Amino acid sequence: MESHNYLGIYISRDGATAVCLGPQGKDAKVLGCFSVSIEDQEEANMQVLASLLAQGCAERKLKFSEVAVALDCAMFMQHSVHSDFTDPKRIAATVKFDTEETLATDIADVALAFEIVSTGQAGSDLTVFTARRDVLSDVLDALQQYNLDPVTMEPDVGCLSRFIRRKAVSAEPQDGETLFAVLSRRSGYMVAPPATTGEGARTASAVRTFLVGATQDRGKLLAREVLVTTALAEQAEPIHCLRVFDSTGDVDYLQLSAKLGIQAGAIDLAEVAGAEPETLADCADPADFAIAHGAALSHWQKGHSVNFRDDFSPFQGKTLRLQRALKFAMASVTVLLIAAGVFFQTQLYAATKDGGNLRNRFAKDYSDVTLGKLSDGMKIKDAVRKLNDLKRRIEREKKGLTTDEESVSAKLTLVLAAFNKCAARTDLKIKSLNIAPKTTSITGDTSSRKNTQAFFKSIRDGGLEITQENIVPKGGRDTFNIMVKPKE
Repeated sequence: MESHNYLGIYISRDGATAVCLGPQGKDAKVLGCFSVSIEDQEEANMQVLASLLAQGCAERKLKFSEVAVALDCAMFMQHSVHSDFTDPKRIAATVKFDTEETLATDIADVALAFEIVSTGQAGSDLTVFTARRDVLSDVLDALQQYNLDPVTMEPDVGCLSRFIRRKAVSAEPQDGETLFAVLSRRSGYMVAPPATTGEGARTASAVRTFLVGATQDRGKLLAREVLVTTALAEQAEPIHCLRVFDSTGDVDYLQLSAKLGIQAGAIDLAEVAGAEPETLADCADPADFAIAHGAALSHWQKGHSVNFRDDFSPFQGKTLRLQRALKFAMASVTVLLIAAGVFFQTQLYAATKDGGNLRNRFAKDYSDVTLGKLSDGMKIKDAVRKLNDLKRRIEREKKGLTTDEESVSAKLTLVLAAFNKCAARTDLKIKSLNIAPKTTSITGDTSSRKNTQAFFKSIRDGGLEITQENIVPKGGRDTFNIMVKPKE
């Protein structure tokens, strides 16, 4: 995945080499590499170099998540410094004072990075690298303009040492130490990998950098630098083998072995890196490839790194990306909430408007069927419930299943009034009185037919109409059964 791809860039004053690595099991695979140069450019500066690097990555479609930079040895200086402490935190807190005392000069304008070479009872021996802050700022600003913000900015020899430890040391026999030498077109590097045993054994590689002249005898130069580097590593196991990469191929290894008294031979940097020959077709120098490769390997290495950015411009890339992502997420959520609020407010307004229109129409229909107005305090659902009750009541009355209380009371009042009016003079006796929604049935008797007719007249005079009558003399009394209703 491209999120696990890393780009290493080796930068010099007039050119750069980039190597893109991707994960392959526990190791790294070379996905692409190329070199660019500004020697023939009209404007030879870091902005142009960064532009060419970004263009090269785009043309080769190299995708990566992080960038690491290796600085050419011409951009920094290397010093051997002693510290009285062995704790890395205390060393980091005092290394500037120790370096300033060793160099006897003000280091306010330089960035500093260090590596602990060895520790013992007397303290620690350090390799300290210093670089001018303005030089580092030029490189960093130019790369950041093209979205190549490096996580680390390390010395080239440190990146080369990492490449050798990861790729080359495992292939060497373990009966002694192997010294590695790399000669590019203009620079030379000596790397003695760290020892793991013995009092005061080195915990980091012993490294040296030196310039290589175009007409200089590379064999003689190597012989001299091997002796100096061996002296630096005098506490480790003796050097038994020298492995050399020479970009020009001019070194005579037989003659070099005779001078040094140790075995000397060539090493193929592309082969130990596991890169195909066609992959390195666009690289100017295999030595530059190895340095850029080592820079990219910094993402696979945990722990302390010799990083100039820790001193002069700590990397904030991930923090800034996280802050930008959070700001974007917060803005998106805010816009979403505003949109949701507007949407629901619109829906609520529409529902309220429809409810008001419905209430106005319902109020008119309600007043038509109830002979009353829908009050402002009454809810629509209460009015609907009352209308439903009224509807059910009317339906029951039509089926004769209920009685209108006001109608019954009126009928009963009329009948009782007729009874009271004639009961005394007609000797009236009422046997039954059945009141229905529409008519009332009365059964009784009087002392004579004349009294019965008088009772009927009293009923008619009281506002009732006799719709049906049945009169039969029985037992000396005049028995009747009539149906009455209020007059219309």
